[in-house]
Amino acid sequence: MTKMMTAASMLAMLLGAGPALAQAKVMNLAFTPPADSHYGDAARAFAETIAERSDGAFEIALRPAGALGGERDVIEGMQIGTVELAISSTGPIGNFVPEVYALDFPFLFNDYASAHAVLDGEIGQELLASFQPHGIVGLAWAENGFRHITNSVRPIREPADLAGLKLRTMENEVHIAAFRAAGAAPTPMSWTEVLTSLQQGTIDGQENPIPIVTANNMWEIQDNITLTGHVYSPAVVAMSAIHWDGLTEEQQGWFVEAAQAAAAASRQTVAANEESGIALMRENGMEVIDGIDKAAFAAAVQPAYDEFADRYAPELIARIRAAQD
Repeated sequence: MTKMMTAASMLAMLLGAGPALAQAKVMNLAFTPPADSHYGDAARAFAETIAERSDGAFEIALRPAGALGGERDVIEGMQIGTVELAISSTGPIGNFVPEVYALDFPFLFNDYASAHAVLDGEIGQELLASFQPHGIVGLAWAENGFRHITNSVRPIREPADLAGLKLRTMENEVHIAAFRAAGAAPTPMSWTEVLTSLQQGTIDGQENPIPIVTANNMWEIQDNITLTGHVYSPAVVAMSAIHWDGLTEEQQGWFVEAAQAAAAASRQTVAANEESGIALMRENGMEVIDGIDKAAFAAAVQPAYDEFADRYAPELIARIRAAQD
């Protein structure tokens, strides 16, 4: 009797534990900054949320520091299904989803609050929906922050100081046109090449939000940072449409929830880093130039608007501006 009951008990336990014994489906989440960054915090929030919502049925493997390639590589990987998930800046995405270029015009957003309101509202959701015809599902808008310029040639206090500087930009033609108009020599390249190029002197500087500067100890290879805040840089939590289509409606809901948790985590980290980052850069010897004449810099990059605004969703740009009035 005891043996029969034990066998029955064991059978019941095995049957009851069936789902727990099932092997989790592993999905990669790629991003180019290091794990100790706002992207890393976002990715961890995503993974934790999915694990909780799915009761362990899905496992998210974090692939930081360009482990699966640069952002363009990862986007292409999502289109063909070799990469499941990514957190990416918008720069390279515009090459695949042209509507996103509307977000990359210099001095478009007033501040963080207005940027969040636009992206979390109707305009931002319409933009996320525009990803799907290109083989990518936009899940949520995360954050990089307002972009600033670092270099090791000279402090940049006015637009004329940009003359001839070889500045790395994202692979984004609006950014390239803006810096060229201001007199710099923009050099588009994947982030995975930037630190080495700076160390070797191939480029003089780069532009990125403060959390990227601090996460990469940029003071070790750059002397100056100018707080231009020239472009607000969101990030996108995205998924391969191929893998999205393989989920049930309930599972898709989990992934949207996870992306929203990731977005909130990235914004929280960026806000904290904005407060502490300037002091950290100064402590490590960088000259921080603040209080610039932003109107002068905006005028210097105006030709980029003249060249591209009519090409990339001019109505959308007008709506973004109107939403902040």
